[in-house]
Amino acid sequence: MKELEITADVNNLDEVLAFIDADLEENDCPPKTQMQLDVAVEELFVNIAHYSGSERAIIQTEINSDEAAITFIDSGVYYDPLAKPDPDVTLSAEEREIGGLGIYLVKKSMDSINYERKDDKNILTITKRLHK
Repeated sequence: MKELEITADVNNLDEVLAFIDADLEENDCPPKTQMQLDVAVEELFVNIAHYSGSERAIIQTEINSDEAAITFIDSGVYYDPLAKPDPDVTLSAEEREIGGLGIYLVKKSMDSINYERKDDKNILTITKRLHK
């Protein structure tokens, strides 16, 4: 497992992505899968930076030749992104409620997503098979 602790600020997104991508490339992650993981990581880190109120974020990676697991830990306000219903994507953008589309896309593009609140921390883990 590799770990990066960083200030929860959108200006640090490039550093977070570089940390993730280095580990993915080391494990021969296919470009399409890496792109999907990068989009998910961006969405989740930006949400932490904008909405959690946490000053720091911890990103952990457990990547092998079969699967990538990326965990986000913050000490911000309780927020379970899996508890909110998915947006109705059959509606037009004007008819849909604002918010939730990014998390919806993360849920659809990952093989699994898990949330828990432990020791006053939000812990969200996404997993993606590297080869199908």
